[in-house]
Amino acid sequence: MAEFYQNYKRLKFDYPGERILRITISRPEKYNALDAIGHRELTYVWREVDADPDVDCVILTGDGKAFSAGGDFDMIEKMTEDYATLINTWKEARDLVYNIINCGKPTISSINGPAVGAGLVAALLCDISISAKSVFITDGHTRLGVAAGDHAVIIWPLLCGMAKAKYYLMTCDRMSAEEAERIGLLSLCVEDDELETKTLEVAQKIANGAPNAIRWTKYALNNWLRMAGPSFDTSTALEMLGFLGPEGKEGLAALREKRDPNFPKGSPV
Repeated sequence: MAEFYQNYKRLKFDYPGERILRITISRPEKYNALDAIGHRELTYVWREVDADPDVDCVILTGDGKAFSAGGDFDMIEKMTEDYATLINTWKEARDLVYNIINCGKPTISSINGPAVGAGLVAALLCDISISAKSVFITDGHTRLGVAAGDHAVIIWPLLCGMAKAKYYLMTCDRMSAEEAERIGLLSLCVEDDELETKTLEVAQKIANGAPNAIRWTKYALNNWLRMAGPSFDTSTALEMLGFLGPEGKEGLAALREKRDPNFPKGSPV
């Protein structure tokens, strides 16, 4: 194991195949929800992966029954109360997206369970996304009372079209992995017991391919995402603004209390 992967607390690393690195989000007692430590690790690990000369393909998955259940409630609450925490989270949210996009190594997400928040960001921004059939996908930003920031604005319209992106991002409706594959949000949907095998099969095909040709193809394709950078930057800034207002606070309270939110009506916007 490379020395720079030794000190992580929320991510585990192994090599399921030659020159294939598997990163596992590991906080199974919390369904891999990302606290401040996990959020930072998932944000910046991609820079180390990019610099690792011994890796040609990366798999990202979750430990246990979940991929990642999103942000830790305590972390979100602190964002609504502490400006410094909010600004730091905004920077990490921005860096997470750009670091995955700019990582030169081909990336595959193996979505074994619920993927929410930063987990969904990483799952859908990976170059190839493979999901178990039992998985449901939701982007819950507007239900939380904040704008759909994170990754949604930069990639959903490209993957599934503007009409579907607007519908799911504004309503927070759940979609099955099969539907997500049908509309182009996911690369592949497979039976649950075939997920690991299929993911490794695809990873080995990529690792055995022409590394420069594959990486340059990725780089060129990701220029579509880089061109959407200004729209993404706007969405993340507006998301953070929402955490300071009454909608963000009510959305968090509703999630904690497991009830429907009662957002204030009328808007100065």
